[in-house]
Amino acid sequence: MLDINDGIAVVRLNRPDALNALSFTVLNELSDVFDQVGHSKARALVVTGSGSKAFCAGADIKELMDRDLIAQRDGAVLGQATFLKLDKLPVPSVAVINGYAFGGGLELAMACTFRVAMPNARMGLPEIKLGLIPGYGGTQRLPRLVGQARALEMVMSGKTIDATEAERIGLVNRIVEGDDPVAIGREFASQFTGYSRCVSLFAKEAVQRAAEVNLEEGLRVEADLSTLAYQTADAAEGMNAFVEKRKPVFKDE
Repeated sequence: MLDINDGIAVVRLNRPDALNALSFTVLNELSDVFDQVGHSKARALVVTGSGSKAFCAGADIKELMDRDLIAQRDGAVLGQATFLKLDKLPVPSVAVINGYAFGGGLELAMACTFRVAMPNARMGLPEIKLGLIPGYGGTQRLPRLVGQARALEMVMSGKTIDATEAERIGLVNRIVEGDDPVAIGREFASQFTGYSRCVSLFAKEAVQRAAEVNLEEGLRVEADLSTLAYQTADAAEGMNAFVEKRKPVFKDE
């Protein structure tokens, strides 16, 4: 499931016969993989699905049936905690949406820092059609990405949108052409890998906090994190390299 090459980790869901559905076993495996990525020297992560039909078609519905209240809540907590690990990784992550990304699959993609969609991508949160609502973070991350009105429309209608619509509303960063999702993801991720890993984390944290706090608190967060960035050896290297008109050599310090 996990491969790390040239500083970029790749996680590929590998249940193509089940459209890469998220069983509880897969969720636990993903949780372990995200831990591995966080403790590795990887500078970015690419997440995609095996086969050409689906990034991830969502939860394994048969596993969700005939479970008691405690088991159902434990399942939601597992999915949320797993995707929160992805969200909080110290490196940027890129979901390459190749085909269907429904329910838990779209929630997985939304937990990534960036999302790119191949032309055949189709996305939605169809839980309402099953008498359910999203449980792995969809009701929280979608409005942060596309706004409350669009999020309510998607969640309460369960409708499917295509890549063009997803790009228009800001759910994905861009539509990408090509046949190899991993190559596409690696190319997109490479634009973030040449900088200080610790300072990149500060940048990610500052921007993400903007959706969670008011402007004054966000400015305090920005001031604190920018001050921390100045204290790094990489900041000194970056500024010296600028003055000396050379390419900086960052050491993540």
